[in-house]
Formats: sequence, C-alpha cells, structure tokens
Amino acid sequence: MSYDPPRPAGRLLLTPEDKDAPARVRRLRRLGLGERTEPAFDAFADRLAEIAAVPYSMVNFIDENRQFFAGLHTPDGSVSAARPLPAASDGTGKGIGRYLTRDYGFCPHVVVRRKALVLEDVCDYPRFAGNPVVDEIGVRSYLGAPLIDHTGIALGTICVVDLEPRPWGKAGLETIKAMAAELVEQLERREDTGGI
Repeated sequence: MSYDPPRPAGRLLLTPEDKDAPARVRRLRRLGLGERTEPAFDAFADRLAEIAAVPYSMVNFIDENRQFFAGLHTPDGSVSAARPLPAASDGTGKGIGRYLTRDYGFCPHVVVRRKALVLEDVCDYPRFAGNPVVDEIGVRSYLGAPLIDHTGIALGTICVVDLEPRPWGKAGLETIKAMAAELVEQLERREDTGGI
C-alpha cells in the first residue's frame, strides 16, 4: 500500500513510498509517542541545536500522513502547534508548528532509507531541491539520522537544519548518528520504565 498521493506523470516523486508506516504507527502508539510534546524531547532538540550550531533541530516521529515534531528547537524558541511551516525571523509571519505533511522536508526519506542523510546544499540535489521547505521556508542544508529501535522499526528521525549551505563533513555525520543512538537508548528505557 502506498501512502504517497498521486503525482502528475513526468514529475519527480518527492515523497518516498513508506511500506513500514503501519508497523511504525503501531509501535509509536505502544510507546506513547507521536501525538504529544514532552519537555525531554524539546531539551534534546535544544542540546542537538547547540552541538551542531544550527537554528533548527527536531525530534520527529512519522506516521502515514504527517510528521510530528515531539522535540523542537527554533532560533527564537517560539512554537505554534497550529501553524504548519518553520519560522522565518524576518517578520513574514511563518511560525514553526509541531506538524508537517510527509511532502515537506527530508525526514520521510531518512525513515524510508533507514540511513542518515547529509545534504550540505539541498539545491545541489534535484530530488531534494524541489521540496516545499526549500522555496517556502529557505532550508538550504539538512543533516538527519533515523531512530531505529531494537524491534528494527525506524520510529522517526533527529535532524538539524540550516538556512545556509553547511559542510557537515564526517564529524557532523558521526555526531548525528551518535545522538540518534543516544535517543534510541532513552526511548528503549522509556519502554522499560514508562518515561524518558
């Protein structure tokens, strides 16, 4: 079963087919994830942004239709649950919300690929340059890693985003993967103890 909306013929498929979505949703529900924010996830996103020196970072859980930012760091610290797009600090009125459709951003690709994704300049990659977050929000670089738990399910991602091209390098890749492993350990302890 495909969760991708039909696209006109000849147009690049931006959002990958996600065959694991039903199993992921069941696992997220069992863990109590993907529907509410928790201070621990925001604190993790804050720490991730500080380590990577970026304006945006997220802990993201993905279901069949949308992404939910359970942890979110923005430059000004403002988060609106109802608004769908990341903030621009230029007074455009766009505010970052806790939800995005699967068509926005790069995390759905990370979950389906089950591998970290490094985009130093998204405009260098035709598959990603056409994503709505590039033109509408100004995202220029992305670094994300999947959150794969002991069951083998990719629950979501952690990611960092910059509005300028960024040479993440090997150190950036190693950092995002290590941070993802750290959060997976916390999530698995959550299952054992009932919290992170």
